[in-house]
Amino acid sequence: MKLRTYLLICNGISIMTILIFLYISYQRMYLPLDKTIFISTVTIISGIMSFVIHFIITRPIERSISIITSTAKHISENNFKETVPQIGPLEFQSLAKQFNEMSRKLDDSFAKVQASEQARVELVANVSHDLRTPMTSIQSFVEALQDDVIQDEQTRQKYLETIGTETSRLSRLIDDLFLLSRLDSKADTFEPELHHMESRLFEVLQSFQLKLERKKIEVKVDVPDQLPRIPMMPYQIDRVLANLMDNAINFTHERGHIHISVTEEKESIQVQICNEGHMDMEKEEQSKIFERFYRADQSRQRVHGNGGAGLGLAICKSIVELHGGQIGVTPQESMTCFWFKLPIQEKKEV
Repeated sequence: MKLRTYLLICNGISIMTILIFLYISYQRMYLPLDKTIFISTVTIISGIMSFVIHFIITRPIERSISIITSTAKHISENNFKETVPQIGPLEFQSLAKQFNEMSRKLDDSFAKVQASEQARVELVANVSHDLRTPMTSIQSFVEALQDDVIQDEQTRQKYLETIGTETSRLSRLIDDLFLLSRLDSKADTFEPELHHMESRLFEVLQSFQLKLERKKIEVKVDVPDQLPRIPMMPYQIDRVLANLMDNAINFTHERGHIHISVTEEKESIQVQICNEGHMDMEKEEQSKIFERFYRADQSRQRVHGNGGAGLGLAICKSIVELHGGQIGVTPQESMTCFWFKLPIQEKKEV
């Protein structure tokens, strides 16, 4: 039974009850017949008018319910763009407003689910490719060594070096996936310690000394005196610095230059790592470059040998945001600068 029909039946029963009791009352008053007929006629007409008015004023309620029902059906078919007009009584207007808000949130949630599913598909494709390539190389080189195909000792050593390189590449990929998983699940408690950013930077630079010498890259570092210590998890900030430094080296040609600067701002410390070469990125791509499994330019990565799964910058973003900071990229005329900021004071949770 429809709500409007139910309301009209209730109204009819109410009017009939009133008319019966009024008729009984008129009989008890011992009024003349003509007056009894007149009063009864007026009462019946009043009852009919009340029923008609009730029939009319329940129409907006029925219409509002019909619209909400229709919209709910469309939403059940994944059409979250539908909105309910705010008409009818105030309660129904409020219900329509809440319904539209629910529809908007469902639309946002569904978009996030789709994006997450797309990221999962890309993850499987990228990781499968990045696992297959080194595994194929390792397998072919190991088989060649096992079959004694390589007799030259120098070539044999090169094969062994390649196997070691590809094994390290596999290990780094697995470590990145494991770290991202821990960051997603918040498995590590955020327990910062006070450290100097410049000490972390110079320690990371030491680990890249051999790689810098091989490519004959000159590094210029600008660090002001007496920078304040800031709250950080040092091993995680080391990972951010290492990822950004590795990215800069990969995209810098031989005998090129890398410029690193550390500056103190009002409430934060900023680290900027710039490498030679302009990355022609649109604004949309600048925001996407820190997304997981995103690769900015496949051809450029192949040229520079940086064909990773696109996890390094995503890890940087997760770690920096865990510290309450910001990270970004600024393409300049002849350089590409990646930067991140960390707050000087640890933000207290309210």
